[in-house]
Amino acid sequence: MSESLVGVGIIGFGRIGAEHAAWLSQATNARAIAVADATPARQAIARERGLRVYATPAELLADPQVAAVLVATPTAMHVEHATAALAAGRHLVVEKPMALDLPQAKQLVALARQKDLVLSVFHNRRWDIDFLTVKKTVEAGVLGKLINVESRLGQWASCVGPAAKEYRPGWRNEASFGGGGLYDWGSHFVDQLWRLLWPAKPVRVYAQLRGNVWTNDCDDFARVLIDFDNGVAGLCEINTTTTTPLDRWRLDGTRGSASSPHSAAFDTKAWAHLRHTPAPATGPLTAEMAIAPIDLPKSDPGLTETQIWEQFAAAVQGKGEPAVRAESVLCTMAVLDAARESSRTGKAIDVSDAVEWVL
Repeated sequence: MSESLVGVGIIGFGRIGAEHAAWLSQATNARAIAVADATPARQAIARERGLRVYATPAELLADPQVAAVLVATPTAMHVEHATAALAAGRHLVVEKPMALDLPQAKQLVALARQKDLVLSVFHNRRWDIDFLTVKKTVEAGVLGKLINVESRLGQWASCVGPAAKEYRPGWRNEASFGGGGLYDWGSHFVDQLWRLLWPAKPVRVYAQLRGNVWTNDCDDFARVLIDFDNGVAGLCEINTTTTTPLDRWRLDGTRGSASSPHSAAFDTKAWAHLRHTPAPATGPLTAEMAIAPIDLPKSDPGLTETQIWEQFAAAVQGKGEPAVRAESVLCTMAVLDAARESSRTGKAIDVSDAVEWVL
């Protein structure tokens, strides 16, 4: 392999691990070269793609050409495999969510600092076109002073989705594996929400997590309310138990409101079609105003998954920072922790001093 390419070993070659290998195949400075997976069927798929195959992470970490590791195993296994990779001196990308909780995530950040290694988390939805469009709209002041932000995903289907069938395909509905909507889509949506409102910071979290239809072991319904220190009320909701999904985005401000449509195909370009209804200068909102929304300009495209990998590889080569700094993900983990604690206790949880809030 060329010295200009960072060799990446993938621990866990399920659906998402295989997607990463495809993204890496297009990178200019990195390439997937090896896989560790205990499942013979997934090993066969890796061999078909020309990757070296190991049965255990320890064997992969003994490969001298593996300079960096992607951990793409179920969430409950992240800290074990990530710790092993860092201890072996490998730079590291962890699939989201970073870990099961904030203390585990902090342990990984501390170990990476101690070893002087690059650590990143694959929060690729920081560059989704719908999120960037919403962010640009807020920053441009189109809605005036923001009052309320709602971020939702609704469907009548489990979060399991198109999982690899060869290894426990329903693990996302099992608490022991780190399953549930909060960890799945919720980790992306929470991450987007607090970054959307920056430099405002979360101060309180109240959540309702329920298992109703697809699981009684973890949540198939997750509603997270976040109070920000600038007064904005935020909501993230993952509802896999609805037959009438609500809008993907809903924003209200002193100059009007905006929303984007639900997309059953999870099409971020469809989500980026933000409908804007300005508030009237005087008098009540008329029916004509309500049904004649204005399409706002779309945002420029963000980073692709391949470009995220390229920035990580450049950081490994000493050329800048990764696209996602692990320290920023501690903020997301703090909100996820608070949501679980709030649901357990029925109380709002103060997060103002939970972490250092950094982008």
